[in-house]
Amino acid sequence: MSERRFLVLRLGSLGDIVHTFPAVAALREKFPASDIVWLTHPRWNMLVKSSGLASEIRNIEPRALRSLRAAIAQIRASSWDAAIDYQGLWKSAALPFFGGVQRRVGFSSSTIREFGVPVLYTDLVTPKTTHIAEQNGELSVRVGAERVAPFSLCVPVENESAVRSQLKRCGIDRYIVLSPGGGWRAKCWPAERFGQLCRDIRESLGLRCVVNYGPGENDLAETVRASSADAEPLLYDGELGELMALLRNAICIVGGDTGPLHLAIALGTPVVALYGPTDPLRNGPYHVTAERGSVTETSTTHFGQDIVLRETNAATSHSRNDQTDPSMLAIDVDSVFAAIRQRIGAAK
Repeated sequence: MSERRFLVLRLGSLGDIVHTFPAVAALREKFPASDIVWLTHPRWNMLVKSSGLASEIRNIEPRALRSLRAAIAQIRASSWDAAIDYQGLWKSAALPFFGGVQRRVGFSSSTIREFGVPVLYTDLVTPKTTHIAEQNGELSVRVGAERVAPFSLCVPVENESAVRSQLKRCGIDRYIVLSPGGGWRAKCWPAERFGQLCRDIRESLGLRCVVNYGPGENDLAETVRASSADAEPLLYDGELGELMALLRNAICIVGGDTGPLHLAIALGTPVVALYGPTDPLRNGPYHVTAERGSVTETSTTHFGQDIVLRETNAATSHSRNDQTDPSMLAIDVDSVFAAIRQRIGAAK
């Protein structure tokens, strides 16, 4: 019989789920025989499953009334020791509230982005840490777990084989992944500079680049290719399992504060991260056991062995506009290329 029964809520997105894994891993480590039921969007079912942390994964379409009703009915049909809302939005906080869960743990108003959400929680946590992964861990602490714990992701063999075959057909063996997207364009490094970087990598290191892009980012990928001269980058928009395989076997990934970057970190891939309007102290590369750096005095910082480039005077902002933030424009191609050489240990 299980020790306890927890309902975990983190509906999306890619990077946010990755930053929730250390907190749920702490929950699993403390209560190894407990039921941990993770509620998430169907798109992320495979990602959550790959962590092996959840006893059960339930899917929900937050915009579909039928799905909401079904999820609430399922929650009501079970008894729970606690629901932990790592999402912190109305759409997530409302589920255990209407599902009749007696103990509902979530962030206080100092952290919540949507006004009023904390009224739906019984246990309010005001984070004392800075990084979002550790803030998530503070929710786990409230129910008796440690803050964070290590975790690993399992990549399906069939996805590994599919990606390996595709790369082989394209004549690619060793490669660097470039990820020019970022959810909102203000935090994206210019695609033209990714193209120049791709050319430098091919000419100086003899490596091909794979340009990963997601829905709505076709223009970025095409711009990278057009700006790369004859460097022949491969444009890649595979499914999640194949993306995991691609990232895990890369020599390095270069990108901004975006899901694929954080997924690559979780898979153990070397990273050069480009930051501007978002603060890497809160949203940067995160390793459970690595000592992370400070970005208050220098634009080049090591997070464990990973490297973050950010303009020293960059202002933190979450304004989701389409204009590239000036702090991203302050990062030049030469600096990024030098960071790549340093990160992968190439000779200068």
